[in-house]
Amino acid sequence: MNNLSTPITALLLFFLPCSVFAATLPDVVINEIAWMGTKINSADEWIELHNNTNSSINLEGWLLKAIDGTPEINLTGIISDKGFYLLERTDDNTLPDISADQIYTGALNNSGEHLQLIDDNSNIIDEIICSDNWFSGDNKTKQTMERIGLNNWQTSQNPRGTPKSENSKLTEDSEKDGEARLHQTHQTSESTLATYPINIIINEILPSPEGPDAENEWLELFNKNDFEVDISNWKITDTIGRTKTYIFPEGTKIEKQGFLLLDRPKTKITLNNSGDGLKLFQPNEKIRDEITFEKAPLGQSYNRFESEWKWSSILTPNSVNIISEQESQNKLFQNESQPKKDNNLFIIEKEKFTASLNKELAKSSNSSHILGIALILAISSGIIILFFKKKLKND
Repeated sequence: MNNLSTPITALLLFFLPCSVFAATLPDVVINEIAWMGTKINSADEWIELHNNTNSSINLEGWLLKAIDGTPEINLTGIISDKGFYLLERTDDNTLPDISADQIYTGALNNSGEHLQLIDDNSNIIDEIICSDNWFSGDNKTKQTMERIGLNNWQTSQNPRGTPKSENSKLTEDSEKDGEARLHQTHQTSESTLATYPINIIINEILPSPEGPDAENEWLELFNKNDFEVDISNWKITDTIGRTKTYIFPEGTKIEKQGFLLLDRPKTKITLNNSGDGLKLFQPNEKIRDEITFEKAPLGQSYNRFESEWKWSSILTPNSVNIISEQESQNKLFQNESQPKKDNNLFIIEKEKFTASLNKELAKSSNSSHILGIALILAISSGIIILFFKKKLKND
């Protein structure tokens, strides 16, 4: 970390949370990002990693990726102890006087990205969640976004950033001029060690409402816990067609035993009437809950009842799910209809056996013949009965 010694810096450190600087940095971090390119070419983007340990680290098998899929970089080579590793986009001409350690393809979105650094054991080593907007950096002046400490970022004081060298120092003058900005972020070393409540669930959805889908679709989460839960930086996404991901903004909370209603204009998530699905992710990318549904009936919501989902014409946004008595009876009838059908089939086969027995008895006047025929038919009947009993048990 840089030596921040000016009075204004000391004041900032006093007011910022102590855990920001007391916590330990991961072994390797995403250290600086030129998401805006350079003054020569906006496509001349670059990313810098930093090794915080006293040993060199082999990056073979590591992955640096954006959650939206671009860029996705399979890392190679060695990052030296306390050293820097420079990745340049497309070619090695981005920074003519500095050699890149690796060339990659794929542009960073100027509106922000969610980046993850993953090691060869699929562990998330570092993570930057700024999908809605980059924490720092200036697209106009082409000043980069630099890390300072565990959870904070600043706009670089150098016009082209500090590739493969220590990040710029925050000065009193630059702070007064507003050129440097501090931003607290959620960093992976905290999020991967954090535990998240397990009882946040998708509770009710309305894919095919009365009226325009674009305005009237909604989904609802429920907090089954007896305590309030902060779901900042959790995300929910649909799974079919042109999918859309909604990231819950900072400060999003669900009160104990409470509901959170989200409409389509807010999330931009489209629930396809022909069938779709939803996945709810924690900040560490673990799926907390997921559902799928087939064709949605008009004007009915899909409701969770314990571990079962049912369609209901009674919509219950922000309240306990309800299913009408008629819909409940229809469900019961559907569940019972198949066994009844099998019972009827068994009765039919039994009647066939009885009629066959009577017919054979009528044909013969010899008692030994009668006993023989009866024995054969009895054995056949037993086989038929055992077959249908087994079928009913399996169903």
